[in-house]
Amino acid sequence: MLDGGAPPRHILIFEPDARGHAEEWLLHIARLLGEGKSSRRVTMLVARALARRLSHEAEKLAPGTLEILALSERECRLCMSSGVMLGSFARWWIVRHYLAKTRADEAFFLCVDTLSLPFALGLGMGGKPASGVLFRPSVHYAAMNKTDPTSKEKIRDLRKDLLYPQMLRNPAVNVIHSLDPYFPAYAQERYVHGAKVVPLADPASEAFETSADRADLKPRGPAGRTRFLLFGELTERKGIIQVLQACARLSPEIARRTIVVLAGRVDPPLKKLVQDLLWKARKDRPELWIELEDRRLTLDELAESILSCDMILAPYQRFVGSSGVLIWAARAGRPVITQAYGLLGRQAHDHKLGLAVDTTSPDILADAMTLAVEKGPRTLFDEHAARRFASRREGLRFAARVLGLPQWDGLTTSRERVPNMILQTTS
Repeated sequence: MLDGGAPPRHILIFEPDARGHAEEWLLHIARLLGEGKSSRRVTMLVARALARRLSHEAEKLAPGTLEILALSERECRLCMSSGVMLGSFARWWIVRHYLAKTRADEAFFLCVDTLSLPFALGLGMGGKPASGVLFRPSVHYAAMNKTDPTSKEKIRDLRKDLLYPQMLRNPAVNVIHSLDPYFPAYAQERYVHGAKVVPLADPASEAFETSADRADLKPRGPAGRTRFLLFGELTERKGIIQVLQACARLSPEIARRTIVVLAGRVDPPLKKLVQDLLWKARKDRPELWIELEDRRLTLDELAESILSCDMILAPYQRFVGSSGVLIWAARAGRPVITQAYGLLGRQAHDHKLGLAVDTTSPDILADAMTLAVEKGPRTLFDEHAARRFASRREGLRFAARVLGLPQWDGLTTSRERVPNMILQTTS
């Protein structure tokens, strides 16, 4: 056992959001349990839709080794409330309630960002410790990027810089796992209890294992063109609007050499605008081959789409946090066009993942796409550096960190060395 003979501990893992990373992360944990690499008891308290999907897979991966509980619709509504304070305190109260109900020893939040206010106010978990994953630290961005923060971003980061030290001072808070590898050094230098913040590598998907060697990948569209792919939940934050606007700004010569694939579920409020912009792009640039697959793709379908394209579009709109899109692209050996702002811009620069530009500008985005078509996507990144970036992101390593295991596969999972580049600037 990885636990080194320690008595089994019961961990309650909480996630009320059925979208995004949660399913894949929880399946990594289920697989770790199913392989007998941990004596931990695990209860997953999740949204009902996520519970249904997990139950089927978890029964195959870890039969009889974990319990999956579904939140009620009312509990989910409270947790996912658009009111920040209501959602924060709902999550705190609900997890505290289920800790007592399940008699779990500790709580783990797959997204602890929303708990910063209750924890900063000193609220506890009924005598139980709590840990979690911090998605969106941004207080160090001003030192990490050359871009100037907006007034709104300055206020946002001031609020975080007030809450974080108070949250870390809370004795109920055990470990804060940061997906941003640059933030732990900032926290340790600036906050009295900053040592509680440790790096956690976002795990790479393993869907490529069954798709990478397939010879029957036959992407649609004319051969000989540069194929761009935008995938995932197609929201305003992901930059789908700017991509469609950029498509209409390509020159006829470049459009004639380009394919753009938009693969993923379009955010319902954006559907009409997306259809209007798609129609306009096709009207203004009939030479361009552009298609939209408006549905949730399976992991295998996403892997095949990525392996069939030449360049990944990740034009986030001043997004805070990490993105699995960069990891998918790096693991597949595909360059990206992403934002110059925040962690994504820094990772793209440091690991030579592709182009980091001002993705809020459709004109600049169109220029970046033009450069890729003219020079060739492969000339715009370092494939070996990108693959190194994606390495050491095994799902089992991630799961071991979440479960608090001191070792996994002979590799320490305690505080590894973190980048100390907070005050450096990049050229």
